[in-house]
Amino acid sequence: MDNQMMKKMADTIRFLAADMIQEANSGHPGAPMGLADIAVVLSKHLRHNPKNPKWLNRDRLVFSGGHATGLIYSLLHLWGYDLSMEDLKRFRQLGSKTPGHPEYGHTPGIEITTGPLGQGVANAVGFAMASKYCAHLVNSETAKIIDHYVYCLCGDGDLEEGISYEACAIAGHQQLDNLIMIYDSNRITIEGDTSLAWSEDVRMRFEAQGWKVYETDGHNYEQIDETIEMAKKADKPVLIIAHTVIAKGACEMAGDHNSHGSPLGEDLIARAKKAAGFDPDKKFYIPDDVLIRFRCAVEEGELAEKEWKHRLLQAPYIEQNEALERLLNPDFDAIEWPQFEPGSEVATRDSNGKILNAIAKAVPGFLGGSADLAPSNKTELKGMGDFPNGKNLHFGIREHAMAAITNGMAAYGPLLPFSATFFVFSDYLKPAARIAALSGLQHFFVWTHDSIGVGEDGPTHQPIEHLSQFRALPDFYTFRPADASENVACWKVALNLKAPSAFVCSRQKLKVLKGEDKIAFGSADKGGYLIKKRDNAVVTLVASGSEVMLALQSGCHLEEKGIMANVVSVPCYELFCEQDKAYIDTVIDPNTKVLAIEAASGNEWYRFADDVLGMNSFGASGKAGDLFEHFGFTIPSVIERVKALLG
Repeated sequence: MDNQMMKKMADTIRFLAADMIQEANSGHPGAPMGLADIAVVLSKHLRHNPKNPKWLNRDRLVFSGGHATGLIYSLLHLWGYDLSMEDLKRFRQLGSKTPGHPEYGHTPGIEITTGPLGQGVANAVGFAMASKYCAHLVNSETAKIIDHYVYCLCGDGDLEEGISYEACAIAGHQQLDNLIMIYDSNRITIEGDTSLAWSEDVRMRFEAQGWKVYETDGHNYEQIDETIEMAKKADKPVLIIAHTVIAKGACEMAGDHNSHGSPLGEDLIARAKKAAGFDPDKKFYIPDDVLIRFRCAVEEGELAEKEWKHRLLQAPYIEQNEALERLLNPDFDAIEWPQFEPGSEVATRDSNGKILNAIAKAVPGFLGGSADLAPSNKTELKGMGDFPNGKNLHFGIREHAMAAITNGMAAYGPLLPFSATFFVFSDYLKPAARIAALSGLQHFFVWTHDSIGVGEDGPTHQPIEHLSQFRALPDFYTFRPADASENVACWKVALNLKAPSAFVCSRQKLKVLKGEDKIAFGSADKGGYLIKKRDNAVVTLVASGSEVMLALQSGCHLEEKGIMANVVSVPCYELFCEQDKAYIDTVIDPNTKVLAIEAASGNEWYRFADDVLGMNSFGASGKAGDLFEHFGFTIPSVIERVKALLG
């Protein structure tokens, strides 16, 4: 294609985006118009199939600047994804396929949910790492089943966010030569020129992190094309600094920071179209010759996928194809679940470590790692090697990037990844956990040191409000098992949830409950169950985690005093809340008073409880046993609260 044709294609994108935003009277025209020239050239390089957005060996394209949906949706429509012109016209409207920021699973062709700046950069690193690990599993020297690239478009705001620094440091350390990041360097933020708050040398930053850096005029088609070609041949991750003009082609608004997040206005758009040789009276207009060129993606993509599938059936690909099938179809029945002796004492972080190893041995796509805490989190997958040729991921002390990278790995396709840290440090990764929930990503969060039971490290390391925070997060499942056996049961449930889940595990040892004190965990999938039933019960004690044993012991002491108490274990509050009233009433007898016991803030328990024995302050430094006694998690305290409830 000559430059004149490519400019026409780029202008089509610009005006589609401008019309969408004007129609909605809401949106961000600056980035789509500034990136249009790069998007046209990138279209030549992308290997993807609009008719099958889930083809495993497609190139991934991540838009870290999720506000640039005018560009994203225009491209998806032009390429031939299942996104109609009517969908474009309903941009940002309730129920449309074109929401204000891209949402994974909602719009065909969207690889990952981005919105909070910097997340997409880390997601792209996750895609590249997932690709490397899958290639290790299924490729051979003579048969490359996985050999695609990961592209990421990012802007100044993405690179100002700390998560991008964390993630790019990992990418450079791992020498991810399949990752190409294109930096839309228009030097504009909402408040004005980036010099207001930013003056670092981006080239030097990335070179120091182990990246190859190229620079290009983001509006020169030949330069962009040549730079992408060089990037594809690099032996390390590549940053392309593309010098662009925000709102390119928008008359006097080009280069103006006010173009970032407001419609341009009918008059200006008409003048811009006229200046570009487009009919100013036509809205949502796509010239036929432009559409033909973009829609080549359909034929080229279908052909590429057919050739790839054909290769899988030929020598020397057959053995690799068998490995691919095992990766794509995990057999959970092959897991040899660990068993724990009733009456023995096992911290749930320890039982969790044994469970992780059992799953990893049986499931090729199960892998993960910790933010420099594997010995404490008990997350080392023993004898299984380190990434990229093994299952252990080492994220360093980078909780936020770790979680967002793992989100990318979960969205990649056949992998089942976990990430791990102390529960209190989930604060550092909360934005990524929220995106995992919004996206329905099967990302397993392992959070140990779950309460004041952390002990001597004190209140900075003792989570208080954290259980309540994550229980309030929609479509997220937080498991806090009472003992090692319940931990196994919870994992069996989580593996079959198409949603993120967290395992909140104890540092201190917990007694493995006796068989008669528990069910065979057939109700673990319901989140909670009656663990001890007494005839003529007048009170129900509800607990999770380490406090379940306290509830059981307190129930026995209450019985000695003539007060009958049922005891309920709720390892997953969210699943329990999803059950119908009939089931909940069989677990928590509505004719009894209810006391919830949990070494956390626990305000959510008032949904079921008449009273909550929880934490009303931060913790303290001391031995775990002393802390539980100091803060009232004792049998006498429970008895006193029950008596007060019963009057």
